Amino acid sequence: MISEPHAGLRDSDPDVGLFTVLREDGSTDPATDPKIPTERLLLAYRHMRRLRLLDARMILLQRQGRVGFYGACTGQEAVPIATGLVARPDDWVFPALREQSVMLVRGFPLRKFVAQVFGNSGDVLKGRQMPSHPSGRQVHQVSWSSCIGPQIPQAVGAAWAMKKEKKDAVAFGFSGDGATSQPDFHAAMTFAAAFAAPVVIVCQNNHWSISVPTARQTASRTIAVKGRAYGIPSVRVDGNDLLAVHTVLEAAADRARRGGGPTFVEALTYRIGAHSTSDDPTRYRTDAEVESWKKKDPVDRLARHLRRLGAIDDASEKDLEAELGVEIGDVIKEVEELPPPARMSLFDDVYAEPPWNLREQRELLAKTPPAPSH
Repeated sequence: MISEPHAGLRDSDPDVGLFTVLREDGSTDPATDPKIPTERLLLAYRHMRRLRLLDARMILLQRQGRVGFYGACTGQEAVPIATGLVARPDDWVFPALREQSVMLVRGFPLRKFVAQVFGNSGDVLKGRQMPSHPSGRQVHQVSWSSCIGPQIPQAVGAAWAMKKEKKDAVAFGFSGDGATSQPDFHAAMTFAAAFAAPVVIVCQNNHWSISVPTARQTASRTIAVKGRAYGIPSVRVDGNDLLAVHTVLEAAADRARRGGGPTFVEALTYRIGAHSTSDDPTRYRTDAEVESWKKKDPVDRLARHLRRLGAIDDASEKDLEAELGVEIGDVIKEVEELPPPARMSLFDDVYAEPPWNLREQRELLAKTPPAPSH
């Protein structure tokens, strides 16, 4: 049984008990407080506020027809931001839909991130990937798989490879609660345990597998308890508590680096917004349910804690929102004016040495005038 991530947990069964640090009033539980430096908490808060504003702007752009699709993280910001702070530069991240922002915390430029949503010439992926599927080699983050679950065994495989190469690196693999009922989850957990892969597998249990509630897709008492069957130390953490999530992920990553093998984490959270801009959540859940979870908003909870510490106040909050608003607005304006990817880039990155048929197609395209723009 893993002990580090849930040291001080009052419930003797970490697979069922919920590890938490922050209380409703913003104070901390002395038994579990990890004493994270205030400067680090301020950095986390800045990233959470930035992500909240960015998501709101991207949804607005989609509604205006300026981008095609977007999946917001609203209500689940604590997990990806904590991951970005815990991960080291040589670690690899295999996200699901709501962990895109890990790469922003790790230094991926906001301009390139937004360009991926537009899919234009500013996009390092050359406009080839679907929106909300960003990746960046410079920050060791791959694109997630729309088919539910494949990124979990990918993370385990990468972790195993790093172990065989004797690298001091960890892989972080993410899923939603629905993916834990998929075959890929079983394969990943089995392999990770059997080969002691240095991987941290995180399930963001936001209570809804798109429109299917957790109770309808699993009979397990918790998601974390599933780790027992595979022999993987597991812990259930309050996913709306930045301090708690940071504590659990840091301990799990340290354990993996020391050769302790995988850890499975269930982060209990809630998707406040829609699954994506293609979803209407009013068709399957009540406003009362959403409102009850808004009271546990991870951004507000961290803000209350920082106010108690005297680290923020009304004036600093106003300045931060204005600063972030300008930053995001300027990036959107700059990126939206960029042209589409160059036509000839269609043949890039396909083969190290293009075969004869691609060379012929490239030459033919080069001779074909572009279609007139309307």
